[in-house]
Amino acid sequence: MLGKLLQHKNIILASGSPRRQQFFKDLDVNFEIRLKEVEEIYPDRLQHKEITEFLSELKAKPFLKQLDNDDILVTSDTIVWHNNKALGKPKSESEAFEMIQSMSNQTHEVITSVCFTTQTSQKVISHVTKVTFKPLTKQEIDYYIKTYKPYDKAGAYGIQEWIGHIGISHIEGSYNNVVGLPIHMVYQELKQFI
Repeated sequence: MLGKLLQHKNIILASGSPRRQQFFKDLDVNFEIRLKEVEEIYPDRLQHKEITEFLSELKAKPFLKQLDNDDILVTSDTIVWHNNKALGKPKSESEAFEMIQSMSNQTHEVITSVCFTTQTSQKVISHVTKVTFKPLTKQEIDYYIKTYKPYDKAGAYGIQEWIGHIGISHIEGSYNNVVGLPIHMVYQELKQFI
């Protein structure tokens, strides 16, 4: 449906995430993937969704001079917000373990911001999902990290993987947001370009 309505637009998804790419395939829209290296560094003063909003805009910057009239560039960023700090992607097994252990028997927030950029406009939307883990044992955390190697995921876990199935006791907000995109909001925003 949306693909037909947007057939005169060129949607560019600037994400290497297979999960985000799958969401766009599931929307049945034609899109292309374009990747540019961006150092994901943000000012220390930023908190909560200010971080993801800043980073989703930052990821659009290298494309700005190359956008054509019909292009819609989509960039995004996700963090896990826990104990008043951002948990990004873990750099090691021990860091992944610390992240997951800190969230055991606790509620954290998954924040995703999505930036839509054209030649003439830019808009950022954000969604926050609250996720609660049951108490996790050291063995469960170790098994998950060694088996699934979640080093490409904010907060060191994927809700759609084993740890999500056995460990998450409650979720408030969009499940898809935790996977990687608040796709219901992306759909609504893309409809604005019709």
